[in-house]
Amino acid sequence: MKSAKFDEEFIKNLLKQKEGEKLDFKLKITSKEKIAKTLSALSNSQGGFIVVGMSDQKKIVGIDPEEERYMIEASNEEFCTPSASLIIDEIKVFQEKFPSAELGSETSMLIVEVKKSPSAVIFFKNKIGEMKAYKRINDRTVAMSI
Repeated sequence: MKSAKFDEEFIKNLLKQKEGEKLDFKLKITSKEKIAKTLSALSNSQGGFIVVGMSDQKKIVGIDPEEERYMIEASNEEFCTPSASLIIDEIKVFQEKFPSAELGSETSMLIVEVKKSPSAVIFFKNKIGEMKAYKRINDRTVAMSI
């Protein structure tokens, strides 16, 4: 799904912020389980954004957007019960507009908007079927006691 608010100005403002309760930077998605915990935590807190293709030092490194989209969507389907509500948008990054981008003419990153769950708690189901819920506290994902 595309979102009109993911324009250049929105991206620049997002990138000026620090990681926290509503924002997480990821170089890339290496584990479906780890990203599912983050999806659960953001959904169970205030909602927020995951920027994929960005280092913690705010360097835009670029990604394969289709691979990263697959990892996020698959982790949501496989490990989140019920699934979190997401908007995933690929952003083309040109170095002349974003100086923190790696050299080259163009790269991509993903902005994942995780909606706050309106009523249900979003649980993370691990590989052996245990269900845990997570929330965000500052820039950390922590287990909830339910």
